Amino acid sequence: MKFKGIEKREEGKFITRYDIAYETVDQKEKIYEIISRNRELDSLEALNGKKPDSVVIIAVDESGERILINKEFRMAVGDWVYNFPAGLIDEGEEPCESAKRELWEETGLELYEIDDFIGESYSAVGFSNEINVCVVGKARGTFCPSTSTVEEIEPKWYTKEEIRKLLKTSRFAARTQAYCYLWSKV
Repeated sequence: MKFKGIEKREEGKFITRYDIAYETVDQKEKIYEIISRNRELDSLEALNGKKPDSVVIIAVDESGERILINKEFRMAVGDWVYNFPAGLIDEGEEPCESAKRELWEETGLELYEIDDFIGESYSAVGFSNEINVCVVGKARGTFCPSTSTVEEIEPKWYTKEEIRKLLKTSRFAARTQAYCYLWSKV
């Protein structure tokens, strides 16, 4: 595919929709629709992104025996979905700061130990160029309601056995499902 150009189609409060023009190997035009957090995409370099937009928090409890999963109402699907705590990186924040802030805002828990960062990945590569970074660590504290009235979140600690059962009966965000499947098998 040969990149030909990008056109802004609609700007929303949080995302902007673009049409990207490509030329296929048989010299035909292909228009691909995407959404982006970037309001000013104007080149292939801008489309590729330079830094993460959001953090995903993968946390276990102090014993390391339970993993934290949010059951949250997701408006895009009109239903409850199991997902890791996650959120946008605010201007000037480093991912570890964002992870601590987002975890506290969504669950009331403290991310007191960061063990690792999983390299950058795309949230939904089929229709968005949003980049996340996963922060892996340990959390503690008492669950509190989300600080946001527009988020309905029910955080909970799960054992490996509970996760294995939940994976068979409930819908997950893809990254959370994949990680939890592997975590529950170890």
